[in-house]
Amino acid sequence: MSSDKILAREAFSKIPEVNTKTVDKMLSDGLRDLNKKIVVLDDDPTGVQTIHDISVYTDWSLDSIESGFKEENSMFFILTNSRGFTAVETEKAHKEIAINISKIAQKLNKDFIIISRSDSTLRGHYPLETEVLKQTIEANSKIKFDGEVLMPFFKEGGRFTIDNIHYVQYDEYLVPAGETEFAKDRTFGYTKSQLGEYVEEKTKGVFKSKDTTYISLDDIRSLNIESITDQLLAVKDFNKVVVNAVDYIDVKIFVIALLKAIKSGKNFMYRSAAALTKVIGGVSDKNLLTRNELIKVDSKNGGLIIVGSHVKKTTEQLEELKKCDFIEFIEFNCHLVLDNKKFEDEIQRIIEKTEKLIVSGKTVAIYTSRKRIDLGENKEEEELKLSVKISDAVTSIVEKLNVRPNYIVAKGGITSSDVGTKGLKVKRATVAGQIKPGIPVWTTGSESKFPGISYVIFPGNVGTKTTLREAVEILNK
Repeated sequence: MSSDKILAREAFSKIPEVNTKTVDKMLSDGLRDLNKKIVVLDDDPTGVQTIHDISVYTDWSLDSIESGFKEENSMFFILTNSRGFTAVETEKAHKEIAINISKIAQKLNKDFIIISRSDSTLRGHYPLETEVLKQTIEANSKIKFDGEVLMPFFKEGGRFTIDNIHYVQYDEYLVPAGETEFAKDRTFGYTKSQLGEYVEEKTKGVFKSKDTTYISLDDIRSLNIESITDQLLAVKDFNKVVVNAVDYIDVKIFVIALLKAIKSGKNFMYRSAAALTKVIGGVSDKNLLTRNELIKVDSKNGGLIIVGSHVKKTTEQLEELKKCDFIEFIEFNCHLVLDNKKFEDEIQRIIEKTEKLIVSGKTVAIYTSRKRIDLGENKEEEELKLSVKISDAVTSIVEKLNVRPNYIVAKGGITSSDVGTKGLKVKRATVAGQIKPGIPVWTTGSESKFPGISYVIFPGNVGTKTTLREAVEILNK
């Protein structure tokens, strides 16, 4: 770890407290006047980590978007899964989404806010996604965007922004995001932790760090609402707004100022992690889900766990999960992807073994080989395509299952998206809540392969070493 890491307790102890009742009242008043539908585009299914009783649509057809707009809730999610797309696929999808949202908004005469929800460790197709959304919406409506708000804060996952630097928590230390394994991502890598510099790096200098507006923790905790509002009112030319935050109270205070700026006519695009959606969507707190809420029809069949993510945290959590004696583990040799016949045989072997074990009452954990396929330098696109093929294979295991597991857990963003949309054939799910902090659960719709099943979406980079095991133990109590 770099010398730039800081002790979490020291960093947090320097930040003054504020009166939460005052803030909650101001926020409630502001949201009451916000007559806009909030549409959240989620680049993998983990973005519902903070919410409950909200719909997630797994396509962006006109019918689905219209259904979302007509819901009583102020907010709905569209799962794009674009973190698993190539840049070309991402651009095409976001153009379609922006056009369809614009059409439905005009048809229903309803204003909207669009949030591009992405990874709290700064990975994903940025700035491509928000640039395409901006250009397409502006070309198909009267909306003009003044700026873009960046808020990667996500408390449940240990992601904090302090003095404009984004940190990832490792035990008692906060480590600058640019010095973590996430920054070394072969597809979405970066080097900068100061968010204005991150923007400059990712936009190749089109947007400068010096032109970025920074919303400081000093102003937030001093309740300088008017000062923050003035900063937002001054933003133009799609320049960026970086929001510092270490707690939900910071998000709430910022949103109070944001709502004032919106009321004054300002329009922003948003690139955020999961905290902003909870606050601006007015979603209440909810206790973690219990087994009785998760397993409503308790069959004698075992559960199914699928582990696809390859980040270090997932591998550590998998090793801890292996301590559970009620689980049968099956390794999926994904390196056979380079030989079609052997790869198909491997898939069939796993399906047959999994079905027998689940029917016998055993919970099964299928995990992909931990060693990643490395094709060498400048092969990122080819590697991404291979990873998609592997993910498709994992998905096909669920798709071809003839027995209904008692529950399903999928570990990893792309894995959980593909299992949900392709394997389980979910078109619309309801977010039941979280089984552990930052770990959402879908209740699948009536159209899905297993209607009403609890589907646990476990992000690759969330939780401690024991969190996966603890979640599975809740499901098996």
